[in-house]
Amino acid sequence: MSKHSDRKLNPPSFTALVQSFFAEHLTQQRGLSARTVAAYRDAFLLFLQFAQARLHKAPTAMQLADITPTLILAFLDHLESDRHNAVRSRNARLAALRTFLKFAAHRDVTALHIVEQALGVPMKRFERPMLGFLTREEVLAVIGTPGASWISQRDVLLLALLYNTGARVSELIGVKVADVVLAPAACVHLHGKGRKQRSVPLWRSTVKVLRTWLRLNPELGPASALLPNREGLAMTRSNVTQRLALAAQAAAQTMPSLVGRAISPHTLRHSTAMHLLQSGVDITVIALWLGHESPTTTHQYVEADLAMKEKALSRLQDPNVLARRFRADDSLMDFLKTL
Repeated sequence: MSKHSDRKLNPPSFTALVQSFFAEHLTQQRGLSARTVAAYRDAFLLFLQFAQARLHKAPTAMQLADITPTLILAFLDHLESDRHNAVRSRNARLAALRTFLKFAAHRDVTALHIVEQALGVPMKRFERPMLGFLTREEVLAVIGTPGASWISQRDVLLLALLYNTGARVSELIGVKVADVVLAPAACVHLHGKGRKQRSVPLWRSTVKVLRTWLRLNPELGPASALLPNREGLAMTRSNVTQRLALAAQAAAQTMPSLVGRAISPHTLRHSTAMHLLQSGVDITVIALWLGHESPTTTHQYVEADLAMKEKALSRLQDPNVLARRFRADDSLMDFLKTL
């Protein structure tokens, strides 16, 4: 008897499917990072808790047939209305369920119709907020100049690297001394999402601050965190957010445009991308620089830049006339519109 026939006669239980999904599929077959697996786990815990309360069934008693579009939609509504999750979080939880359902369909061919119906639940569309970013002058004011203290020296390097690399906080606090190359071509190796690595070139100003830092801290070995806290351990996300907030507060005293602004590490990441784009760097290079998996993520900076330019252009026109983007004649577009 073939393996396909065996699966049809003896389909795995829901519990076995979930266990195989996490123990084999995500970790061994797809090789996802521990952080990504944890996100899938959290989605399942929330879903199973909701399903248990709604269906009055223990998770171990559940079946694939219980995962109906009605149940999924109710769960997603619960996330938004009761847990006050944003649409992005809602869609992330749905994506985790979809991945499991596709996996389950391969393991239990008798459930194909059920899975197909459940997969029909759509992602929710949402308006992207306008990206928040700083001008180059504002960024430089936030970075500041290093003072005499150890903390000041570290914070300037921290902020300079955030701006230079456009790195995510998780990537930057994970940088070891061995990840930094100062010659012949200065760069830093970042360990990104999904265990992907990339190398980002360093500007001369950043290299100068780095050399000074390493000279002042000769005890830092190759395996040491480049940006340690007072105990010598790698900084945490909250450490970085706190130090940036203090730097922004200090910069606001000489840069009034920063007063009252909400500035996060991701604001510096957005600023890096926008400044590269405005300097003429190709969008594909920016995508590599930032470690984007999808070009559509990088394209949001083009849209933000266009919106900025349109706003500037509208100031030169009658305020009652809407600014319009130039569109070249396209006979193909005209043809398609007649269909």
